[in-house]
Amino acid sequence: MAEADDGVTSGITAGGNGSPHASEYTSEEIQVLKGLEGVRRRPAMYIGDTGEGGLHELVKEIVNNSVDEAMAGRCSRIEVTVMKDGSVRIEDDGQGIPTGIHPGEGKSGVEVVMTMLHAGGKFDKKAYQVSGGLHGVGASVVNALSEFLVVEVSQNGKVHRQRFERGVARTPLEVVGDTDGHGTVIQFLPDRQIFETVTFDVELISHRLRELAFLNKGLEIGVADEASGRTDTYLFEGGIVEFVTFLNEGRNSLHPDPIYLEGERDGVSVEIAMQYNDSYQESVFTYANNIKTIEGGTHMVGFRAALTTTINAYAMRQDMLKAVKFNLSGEDSREGLTAVVSVNVPEPQFEGQTKSKLGNSEVKGLVQSLTSEALNTYLEENPDVAKRVISKIIEAGRAREAARKARELTRRKGILEGGSLPGKLADCANRNPDETEIYLVEGDSAGGSAAQARDQHFQAVLPMFGKPLNVERARIDRVLGNDKLLPLISALGVGIGEDFDLTRLRYGKVIIMADADVDGSHIRTLLMTFFFRYMRPVIAEGKLYLAQPPLFQVKKGKNEVYAFDEEERDRQLALLRGEGDGRGIIVQRYKGLGEMNPEQLWETTMDPARRTLLHVTLDDAVEAEHMFTLLMSEHVEPRRAFIEENALSVKFLDV
Repeated sequence: MAEADDGVTSGITAGGNGSPHASEYTSEEIQVLKGLEGVRRRPAMYIGDTGEGGLHELVKEIVNNSVDEAMAGRCSRIEVTVMKDGSVRIEDDGQGIPTGIHPGEGKSGVEVVMTMLHAGGKFDKKAYQVSGGLHGVGASVVNALSEFLVVEVSQNGKVHRQRFERGVARTPLEVVGDTDGHGTVIQFLPDRQIFETVTFDVELISHRLRELAFLNKGLEIGVADEASGRTDTYLFEGGIVEFVTFLNEGRNSLHPDPIYLEGERDGVSVEIAMQYNDSYQESVFTYANNIKTIEGGTHMVGFRAALTTTINAYAMRQDMLKAVKFNLSGEDSREGLTAVVSVNVPEPQFEGQTKSKLGNSEVKGLVQSLTSEALNTYLEENPDVAKRVISKIIEAGRAREAARKARELTRRKGILEGGSLPGKLADCANRNPDETEIYLVEGDSAGGSAAQARDQHFQAVLPMFGKPLNVERARIDRVLGNDKLLPLISALGVGIGEDFDLTRLRYGKVIIMADADVDGSHIRTLLMTFFFRYMRPVIAEGKLYLAQPPLFQVKKGKNEVYAFDEEERDRQLALLRGEGDGRGIIVQRYKGLGEMNPEQLWETTMDPARRTLLHVTLDDAVEAEHMFTLLMSEHVEPRRAFIEENALSVKFLDV
């Protein structure tokens, strides 16, 4: 498929495979998809996929347009509402999409923006100096993939409205009322013919809106769910300083307030907020024009380089490294660092697999010089903070040296590369990772049942004994010496730390299977924390799952059903009672996986045709960072506050 700038997409189809019987290839075989037909034919080209990710991309595209208005100084509030009918309504108080007739197209500005790809005000830099959506495709793509889309523009004292269905205008742009306000309202319903699901995750939308509010200080963003009545409002006058404080909730900070750096040069603006804490994790999030650059880029490179050189230079000047027998590394200088780096670039160049890596070469030097100057000034003016930070960095270096020795020992044993498999592993016969899976099973008895229940051709089982190490409170040297985690590292074969290599993963699915009770939940969380901190690509590439064993068996005679929670148990009981007098019904509650015989475990939890697996994804890295920190740190009060706030929304709870 080749995309043309005028919004016409051409698809070329040749009849046959070159055999003598193939039909002749002539100009008549060339298909021309006009307008937005190409978007509907190949939606994944524009929104990534037609699953949940692509569905939420629709909201993101429209919201980004409103945020661009805010970045241009013309918008102070955005309101997003998930309606009862499944549609989404997005309103802003910006200047509104132009309603006048476009001189070249003979249509209103609203209709041009909504029906033509690459039509927008973000190309010549007159209307928008900096934008998060540069390609002019967002609004028209959302329109093309919606059963209906209605636009309302308040402008010049009038309210204008136009309705579209699957990208086609069904009404002209009409004046429907008077107003003293200004702004744009877009309401759309995703097309069920296109998407696998049309149910929005309000929580996911809310987290993204909160992130945008952090990145755009002073911008008020509201989110509402009409069905539940839930409303949230995000407004952060402190911007990314408040962002770092939020990320560090539950941690012991080495200095009370985040360090804030900002500057601008050649039209590129840079904001950095950073704060050290006593944890062992690096948590740095980078953004370019409000777009999360999950693969980093030149702004990340510039920041890291400045951080390492500036801190080392200061420590040398203060004669703080005389007792250190090794060179401090960049990795050492980032241990316990939480930072947000946000740049706004007039012409961003994105690279990488997900188009989320900033490639502008000029940004590296700008970020590096700004960070060096501002950080050096801060360290000179705050010697007590500097001493605490550098002491932690030296400690991190010593731990790195200890980890190197531990790594060499485990490498000699073949553990990191999966050369020496753990004795408790019941491996599968198949060696093709695309066709295999491994169950990480809590407990010896459950591991034995799972090993008997499994399909030995493609399912492996690794029993795990006791609670794994809480890696949120441990450096990698302790991880490499932990007898609970080493068998897991060995079985997966990907290594850890500098040895990590996802291409060596021995199984296509890694499934955590623990009891459906509080202890089991704790073990699941500990293991997920380990994957998030030390094997994050396993999550990012969609390899990690949670098994869902049942809590109850409801039985009457030969009729047996399983229930995964109290609500489902009560529903099954009602059905059985409706079939007779209710006598002879037996309800068995499973206290643990070990109580199930192999046949039951296979039927309920391991049979691919009947089991339920929860897919662990990394859709929201910021929220995951915050949650793992909050739940796994040593601070009790933030954890208690979270539990009290969310207790009523917990689906599975066993006490």
